[in-house]
Amino acid sequence: MNSKKLLSNEGLSIKPTSSIRFAIGLVTVSIASVLLAGWFPIQLSIVTVFLFAGPHNWVEARYFLTRLPARWGKLRVYFLTAMIGIWGLAVAFVALPIVTSIMDWSITGWKIGLSLWNSALIVWIVSLLLIRSHQPPRRDWSTAVPIGLVLMSFAWIDPALFNLSLVYLHPLVGFWILDLEITRSQPEWSRAYRYSLLLLPLLLLLLLWQLQNSPTLAPDGPVVNRILRHSGADLLPWISNRMLVSTHVFLELLHYGVWLLAIPLVSRKLWMGVDTGMPLARNSLAWRKFIGVAILASSLAVVLLWIAFLLDYSTARDIYFTVAIVHVLAEVPFLLRAI
Repeated sequence: MNSKKLLSNEGLSIKPTSSIRFAIGLVTVSIASVLLAGWFPIQLSIVTVFLFAGPHNWVEARYFLTRLPARWGKLRVYFLTAMIGIWGLAVAFVALPIVTSIMDWSITGWKIGLSLWNSALIVWIVSLLLIRSHQPPRRDWSTAVPIGLVLMSFAWIDPALFNLSLVYLHPLVGFWILDLEITRSQPEWSRAYRYSLLLLPLLLLLLLWQLQNSPTLAPDGPVVNRILRHSGADLLPWISNRMLVSTHVFLELLHYGVWLLAIPLVSRKLWMGVDTGMPLARNSLAWRKFIGVAILASSLAVVLLWIAFLLDYSTARDIYFTVAIVHVLAEVPFLLRAI
């Protein structure tokens, strides 16, 4: 009887210890990231994208395959809408600058094209919200339409700034997905994780305060120019471009940390075999082979991306951040399904 009680007490002591260690790890990575982002923004941006951009997409794709059900059934409309939106919007996003160049559009024509893309994105997300709200567990998301209309007005008033806001908000989606995965796989970690998240806005405010009057980063070369443009320096010239780059690289580094460290640590299915961890592979032998080949091809794509960075970093970075819209869009339907 005493031995059972002792074992029970030991078991109870393990859970909070592991949750605290997880929270301490998150806090440590966050503090290290904000310090490095403040001191070496350009260098850190180059290194993190080179090392982590491809691998984090690979982990995301593998994770989404573990969450995709084997048979869609009543979810068919939802997932078809999701797939059509992901690939349709991605193709349109990639095609927009090409069409703009070929058609020699003016700045007004480009803004109209970007506004239309932003509007299609909002309509797609609102459609997913309404479809999801009628599926169990049911949600009352009737406010999605008026909120969508407000966002659409912003998307037409300043389409480039609206697009930039997505760049800064996207890294935060990973924390939401991580929270849902912790609730599902390691619920005893949930409280410590959420408390540790309170530090992030404080670190962000500290970074902004420290760099508000920092010296301007010179647009020295194509790589630095692309980093400045991607952080929104050309759209927000009244804000220190060093502060913008540091903020963006800080958020991106946290995003990479969530996908490459936290989610693999928390998820119980991520590293399972194709047969056991990915429900879609159970449909047939053909599906198992297809998913196996897709994972192998994506691994090769990561290696090719590293080679492309070594050969021409600035061009490869441009291409990557254009094509990477696919994984940004893919996060939306999987997040909504998990809520």
